[in-house]
Amino acid sequence: MDLILWRHAEAEEIPEAELDAHRDIERKLTSRGEKQAARMAEWLDRQLPGSTRILASPARRCEQTALALGRKFKTRTELAPGATPGELLELVQWPLSKTPMLVIGHQPMLGQAIAQLLGLIESDCAIKKGALWWLRTRERDGQMQTVVVTVQSPELL
Repeated sequence: MDLILWRHAEAEEIPEAELDAHRDIERKLTSRGEKQAARMAEWLDRQLPGSTRILASPARRCEQTALALGRKFKTRTELAPGATPGELLELVQWPLSKTPMLVIGHQPMLGQAIAQLLGLIESDCAIKKGALWWLRTRERDGQMQTVVVTVQSPELL
């Protein structure tokens, strides 16, 4: 199974005192974030198999990041801010799905899922805004393994 985890691009900051769940979900991309999303989407569009299912958090910044790719996607509440790695992995049916999955979501959930899948000692892995991690399962010597296919950052594209 291929699982591509894409963190939303840079979004507006809201002062902590004004931040609540409703305001957070409505935060939109900055102009820099729009450029990050467009750069990553251009690269990603050339790499993704046509059969890839795309799922995004219902947060506005994630939807805007997904729209930059120009492909059909579905928003899923299981990917909203505050979601857990377990919810993400259950949603994408890791590692059993035969369909490549692209998930556009948030920290710390994405980083926690990566740490879990790679068996890292730390419980979280930092992911830059707009960056993605492409993971793949494979069987080797009777054991299932998670392999890092690539890690991409919009600043390096």
